[in-house]
Amino acid sequence: MTEQQSGFPRRDAEGRIRFLGDLLGISLAGWVIGVLALVLFDWAFSSFGAGGSGRANGWLSVILPVWLFWEDFRAWEFGAARVMAGLVAAAVGVVVGLLVAGLAAGLPGLLSGALAAAAFTVVYAVVWFSGVRWLARRTG
Repeated sequence: MTEQQSGFPRRDAEGRIRFLGDLLGISLAGWVIGVLALVLFDWAFSSFGAGGSGRANGWLSVILPVWLFWEDFRAWEFGAARVMAGLVAAAVGVVVGLLVAGLAAGLPGLLSGALAAAAFTVVYAVVWFSGVRWLARRTG
């Protein structure tokens, strides 16, 4: 595998992210940007009287990480390893995210959803990265 670019995240020739730290770093940076955008929109809407503060859905902060995950998913050649790793990572990530949201149920929706989205982001990245590589080695 040759390196495709010298930027961040580091990718191989097929466009797949090469290191778990890169995947986690970029996806968590996307999550932070999503949270900041939600806080800004929430503040703007509450200052115009269109709702109370902290009522935005914090799960929306997962949009940029999911976009990154989708791009990495597309970089892998079609096959059972890619599909199974994606499905398992999504299922485990959603369950962990919902558990975190349940534990943070007393907090404002923006905060509890953002915490749940962060948990989903970390769990999905770890399960996807490990799973797709492990399954790819086993199947082929």
